[in-house]
Amino acid sequence: MLNNFIDRIRLPFRKEKELYSSLYEILGFYPKDIKYYKQALLHKSIMKREKGKPINNERLEFLGDAILDAVVGHIVYRHFEGKREGFLTNTRSKIVQRETLNKLAQELGVTQLILSSGHNSSHNSYLGGNAFEALVGAIYLDRGYDACMRFMEKRILGQLINIDKVAYKEVNFKSKLIEWSQKNRVNIEFKLLEQKKDQDGSPTFNYQVMIEGIEGGKGSGYSKKESQQTASKLTLQRLRREPQYIDAVFAAKANRTKMEEEPVENVPDTETKDDFIIKQEPKPEKPDKTSVAPKGRPLVALPPSTQPSAVEKEIDDLDLDDITAAPKEETRESIIAAAEEAAFAQ
Repeated sequence: MLNNFIDRIRLPFRKEKELYSSLYEILGFYPKDIKYYKQALLHKSIMKREKGKPINNERLEFLGDAILDAVVGHIVYRHFEGKREGFLTNTRSKIVQRETLNKLAQELGVTQLILSSGHNSSHNSYLGGNAFEALVGAIYLDRGYDACMRFMEKRILGQLINIDKVAYKEVNFKSKLIEWSQKNRVNIEFKLLEQKKDQDGSPTFNYQVMIEGIEGGKGSGYSKKESQQTASKLTLQRLRREPQYIDAVFAAKANRTKMEEEPVENVPDTETKDDFIIKQEPKPEKPDKTSVAPKGRPLVALPPSTQPSAVEKEIDDLDLDDITAAPKEETRESIIAAAEEAAFAQ
């Protein structure tokens, strides 16, 4: 109660009433605790402090970013039944991306309620989107998750955004450019030209697309993604509108591929050597016992024959019964004895 009373003193009654009325038109309900919404609309350039701590919308922006991801993810999940994870993630990213939130903040009138120093024009690309996220964080702290769901589902997606058109609309220029380069087999690079901080201390990035070493579009922003998206969009526009630019890209590609195709050395030999195998000396053939020539005569090789020779046939017909012992040599005594035996036999 005391905090509410102090907050009411800080603003005149009429301005307080106007803020309530403006928030009702934006949100569709009256705030319970106005302090969250005041902080959500307070840019860091004001440099306001309370008990030595800075008071601005950065912490609420952090909270609102997380709540938005959950709420929009929940809505997309229910709306597109059967769709895969990649499609759902891409659709959610399109809804919560910086450009979309900036447009919503402008359309709702949130941008006009932001309190800032007025010297942050260079940061306008973040101003409205950050305040919108901080406003969602304020709704969460003031009324809870369900109130955030109703706000996004009925007020935003129900009246200001056609979720189906957003889902099927391609806005990722970097992805488009990379896909084009892959199909045409050209080299692409995102070159960081400069990284610095602006007068409010916010980091800024400046990128340039290089295709086959030829300069493309340049893009600057408060994040790498934002600057690369801008550079990609400008490069795609040049490729579509400037025939001389695309001719130069493919001429550079032709020079590169020609150099890559030229041989740098002789083609290696594919024949494998078997010098690791130890070859054995051939052994001398043993002489055939059947073909040994008599001593003093040369060995004559006879042609092979399929018919048995006369000698072989004679050996085959030989009967063992015909083999008898050789007759003994006759002496004078044996001859006389045989004659006497024959005489007496008569």
